[in-house]
Amino acid sequence: MDAQEQFDDAMFDFSQGKFEGAITKLKNVLAVAPENFDAQLALGMAHYRLGDFATAIAEGHKAEKLRPREQLVHTNLSLFYMKSGDKVTAEKHGLQAKIEGWREDGKNAGEKTVAVDAELQISKPTPQPMKFPSQPWKKKKTEG
Repeated sequence: MDAQEQFDDAMFDFSQGKFEGAITKLKNVLAVAPENFDAQLALGMAHYRLGDFATAIAEGHKAEKLRPREQLVHTNLSLFYMKSGDKVTAEKHGLQAKIEGWREDGKNAGEKTVAVDAELQISKPTPQPMKFPSQPWKKKKTEG
């Protein structure tokens, strides 16, 4: 069974509430593929679901090392710390999750789309000269 199949089996166990089995399978996945971010993140959550907050925090920090700017990592760590009673650190990770969310929003907002073919672009309107209404208070000077 390859790492992806093991991960899928672990996630099935997780979805069924069989967290001990999921933990065992996720550890096997990480033994073969230690860079597997999804497995690392799920391992922390499985420990959290069992109420083992200290191990959940440790596994969450391993996921943070893999992707330090991942919003979900900080959201999970905030949850883990809050449940363990460390409100200050929970708030720190909660704020970091918000910052990462803003970064993601800003990154998507700043993306520009480029048309493949100039003929497919929507034509842009030609600006018309601005016409001002008549101004009766301004009288023309007449020669005379």
